[in-house]
Amino acid sequence: MAKLYFYYASMNAGKSSTLLQTAFNYGERGMKVSLWTAAIDDRPGFGAISSRIGLASDANRFESSTDIAGHVLAQHAETPLACVLVDEAQFLTKEQVWQLADLADRHGIPVLCYGLRTDFQGELFPGSAALLGIADALVEMKAVCDCGRKATMNLRVDATGKAVSEGAQTEIGGNDRYVAMCRRHFSQALAGEG
Repeated sequence: MAKLYFYYASMNAGKSSTLLQTAFNYGERGMKVSLWTAAIDDRPGFGAISSRIGLASDANRFESSTDIAGHVLAQHAETPLACVLVDEAQFLTKEQVWQLADLADRHGIPVLCYGLRTDFQGELFPGSAALLGIADALVEMKAVCDCGRKATMNLRVDATGKAVSEGAQTEIGGNDRYVAMCRRHFSQALAGEG
């Protein structure tokens, strides 16, 4: 029976590299997969799934209006898909998460989603909230804070490295804008104690 999976973590936990390794493993067995990532990241060189360790692959790009299920079923009709792999799943809409669940439930296509659980204020992203609510399997991936504890939070920083506590939920950036931290150090940084 196909399932909907949600692999979640803070930044720098290896979500994209794990997704790409999974795609490689299916491909090595001659199986076709459908790769997806959020179209919101418009930095030069992005639009593909890429990891900090140098792995990368082109992917379909979704926006909030994208009918992911329709595209996947069209691909599946041409060449049967072994699974669907979604990076940056926090940017999915609730409706798209239900589309992905339908792909697993009605069409027998496993769907593996990878994304952040919370934003820089500790709030759930809409896609993550929906996945946490309905996914068949929830898998927490581990990142590490500077102190050695598990990093569960994403601290947004400004150009000088100081904590940012206000702003839009989504602001694209990498290690230059975000730092994965344990909750204790996240709270201290926001309070100006660290």
